[in-house]
This record gives sequence, structure tokens and C-alpha cells, in this order.
Amino acid sequence: MSLATKVLAVNNNLPIRTEQAVHSGKVRSVYWLTAADSRRLIEQKGYDVAADAELAVMVISDRISAFECIWHGEGDMHGVPGKGASLNAISNHWFKLFREQGLADSHILDIPHPLVWIVQKAKPVMIEAIARQYITGSMWRSYAKGERNFCGIEIADNLNKDQKLPELLITPSTKGILKGIPGVPEVDDVNITRDDITNNLEAFNFRSLDDVSNYEKLLSEGFAVISDALEKLDQIFVDTKFEFGYVTDKHGQEKLIYMDEVGTPDSSRIWDGAAYRDGNIIENSKEGFRQLLLNHFPDADILLNKNRMDERYALAKDNALPEAVLMSVSDTYTGIAEKITGEKIILSDNPKQEIITILRDQYDLIQ
Repeated sequence: MSLATKVLAVNNNLPIRTEQAVHSGKVRSVYWLTAADSRRLIEQKGYDVAADAELAVMVISDRISAFECIWHGEGDMHGVPGKGASLNAISNHWFKLFREQGLADSHILDIPHPLVWIVQKAKPVMIEAIARQYITGSMWRSYAKGERNFCGIEIADNLNKDQKLPELLITPSTKGILKGIPGVPEVDDVNITRDDITNNLEAFNFRSLDDVSNYEKLLSEGFAVISDALEKLDQIFVDTKFEFGYVTDKHGQEKLIYMDEVGTPDSSRIWDGAAYRDGNIIENSKEGFRQLLLNHFPDADILLNKNRMDERYALAKDNALPEAVLMSVSDTYTGIAEKITGEKIILSDNPKQEIITILRDQYDLIQ
């Protein structure tokens, strides 16, 4: 059996019963359940949600994206073996710790399969909540060019690349294209300040000023929980992105929760502690894949210059990466997942059929 069969590359064609179009992102696809199926599962499974809450099946793929492109490999490998299961396992682990430490719930209600979540619909806060403990990546590139103000926060002079910052920085950006906000460009993923948020609560979907403080608290405390746990594994939590949203529980209480994924190699930078102390950076995150791509192709500017997007898309489409490259990425993902969770990541022989069987036999969701 080839490695390609162990990869779930296409995750938007499952025969899950739905009356809506499947929402397919770069990595995850969302199947919104019918109202009848949502009500049935809420009653049968006892989920802590309103009786009329909208539920969805969220299926993660093994596809890998970087520089806004999807990449593939030789041998018809359209993803990275074990990547999806690793991301889900890591998120599940951190969400469990968050609940145990009294932070907040997540949108996940059930985990039928390593690649599948059953989630409740949330009203998202339109912010990419980013926290940084070290100066690296895009922040360092801007700093090296002389920028000292990041999202309204003044940064000291004389910092060095990859240095630990004096304190955790919260540097939010927009989620999607937001219109009509004074001083905020109408483009996706643009940096914003705290004042931008507090002066335009409705535009960012916040209910109140207190909830702005609450999201910052959940972000910083969530970061600390993950950072402390990784430190015990001699791993460094460098920076990360969280997402938040509002849901209503079965008692009619609205609450702010964590959404999407947290503390994963896709949403965070994680460095090996021993290597860092020796003056080296070993990435246990997708950043290692990004650096590999920058070194793999002769003209790295194609991957960095947004004015060359047509060339970038062609580069990803026309170049199958060596199998060894994707298996190295697989080792990174499964290795850090097993280190964090303490459990082996098992590669499915036929993940699509496994998912269909479970959702048919245990949830009656296959049409």
C-alpha cells in the first residue's frame, strides 16, 4: 500500500448529510448538519448547547499549505501523512488543559475520529489573536528595517533576532476583510491596535469592552498554559495565533470560547530548547517547511513577494516535492504531537472510509 493512500487529501466530498454547500478551507472542510440531525445529536449525546444550536462535522485533511499555496509531492502524494491527525491531537490536548484550568471551552463537542470534530456554530470574533514571546519571523523583518511600533505597542531598540521579548506581546490582526473601520485598510490580515478594536466593537463582533479584556486574558493565559507544558518537554513556545467566538450553552448563557485550532505546528512556532541554548533554531512547526521551500527554489522572492502571486501559484502547481521532503515534514508533525500528548499517532490505511463508517454506524450522518 502506497503512502499516498494514507493521506486524506480531499475532505470536501464525503457523503455526509447536509442541506448546505460544504465550506472547504485550505486544510479543514465544514459540513453543516440539517436542523433535524443537529437536534437529534444534541438530545442523544447530551451536548452542552442550546436545543436549536447548529452543529457541523469538521474534517481536517492532510494537505499542507504555505505562502498561501497548497503543495504536493512525488508519487501522487497530495498531503503529509499524519499531519491532520497530529494537528487535531495537539489541539484536543490543549483544549482539555484549558478546560481543566478553568479558562474557556472550545467549539468542539465530540471527536468521532482522529481527523474529525463535531462542532457547534459560533459567531466568530473578527480578529486573528496573535501572541509573541520572541522576536522572529515577520516581526523581526520589520524590526530590522527600523519599525518600532507594532499594533500600537512601542518596542525597545537593540533587540537581536530570535531574542526573548521582555514580556508577551499581543499583536492582533484582522480576520477577513473588514470595511468602514477608520484607519484600518480593507484587506485581510492587517495589523490593528487595541484602540482600533475598542473603538469599533461591533465591527469586530465583540459584545462589550469587557469581552476585549476577556479575549486578551484568555489569549495570554492560554499561551502560558501551553508554554509551561512545552517547557517541561524542553520545547519553546515562540508565538501563536488563537481565534475566538461566541456560543450559547443549554442554559441560554452566551460565552466566549476558543475556536479553530490552538498551539499546533500550523498556528504556532515551536523551537527545540536544547538547540536554542546552543545558538541554533530547530523548528518543530510548519515554519521549518516554509524555510525548506525558501531554500528549495532558486528564486525565493516568488514566495515572499505578493506581487508575484501568479508565479507562486504556478510554482506550487507545477513542482512535485520529493517524497523525502514530505516525510520529513510528517516526522516533524507526528514527532511533536507524540511528544505533547504522550500517545502514538496512528496513520489510517484508508482514512476516508474509516470516517464514513464511523459517521454512519455511530452518528447516522451518512446519506
